[in-house]
Amino acid sequence: MRESGKGWFVSSLANVLTERRKAVAAVVVSVLLWSSAFVAIRSAAEHYHPGALALGRLLAGAVVLVLVLLVRREGWPPRRAWPGIVVFGVLNFAGYMVALHWGEQQVDAGTAAMIVAVGPIVTALLSGWLLGEGFPPRLLAGLLVSFLGAVVVGSSMSGNGAASILGALLCLVAAISAACGVVAQKPALQYASALQVTTLACLVGALACLPFSGELISDVGSAPWPATANMVYLGVFPTAIAFTTWAYALSRTTAGKAGVTLYAVPAVTVSMSWIMLGELPSFTAFLGGALCLAGVAVSRWKPRTTSRRRPPVLARAD
Repeated sequence: MRESGKGWFVSSLANVLTERRKAVAAVVVSVLLWSSAFVAIRSAAEHYHPGALALGRLLAGAVVLVLVLLVRREGWPPRRAWPGIVVFGVLNFAGYMVALHWGEQQVDAGTAAMIVAVGPIVTALLSGWLLGEGFPPRLLAGLLVSFLGAVVVGSSMSGNGAASILGALLCLVAAISAACGVVAQKPALQYASALQVTTLACLVGALACLPFSGELISDVGSAPWPATANMVYLGVFPTAIAFTTWAYALSRTTAGKAGVTLYAVPAVTVSMSWIMLGELPSFTAFLGGALCLAGVAVSRWKPRTTSRRRPPVLARAD
């Protein structure tokens, strides 16, 4: 019995470690693909309206997700998952994308980055309050360090244009919309798989963006093929794949811890723009990116605990 119990413990520990590695790998994929989205958006946004770009990438992502869902034969999720799926689709797919695309036409990239950096903080606060995840000190410390890093990165990139009140408000709406969507997504993942939640939420977001179908048809006819190719890339990779891997990781950790990892996106984006676009970031941008990554490390750091042997109980002489 002792051997079988020991074997069960070792097997369970191995499974837990494997799940953690998969979750970390899923987060890395999401961060890399979402970082690459900023490079692709630069080309597509010049020829597509914000709503049309959102609808186009959602349609491209929905086609891929539906095909994968049919191949895997996962079917429809239970009714209890639908409220979270609908809210997540409207807020995080439709609302966030349209507001962010529109906002970035009004303000410079640095200002937008600083405002959108509010999102993970809102996610941590809402999940701690509504989902009962609490407010771990290391998570709050990591959020503060990463937020300061995002401010440093944004400050280094600012100054290329005048900030617009409308643009700032739109970026703030995008950040809050994404945070609320993540909080709504978390309960849905208790009843449905990551693929089901992502696929149906993408379809909900596409339905919400249908009023922009006229703009999409017009933009597709006039846009050059590289811009359209970037729109399709945004739909397949940063939308379909990245949101699925994000949902997988979110189902295996708290919304607060998952949200703080998004602060790695600005740092990775700076590196990608340097390699792919030849834009050498300043020392201040490098420093801010390092702070973003340091905050993520602080939030996920777990101190090693050394087991203390209890002193032997001495038999009483009396």
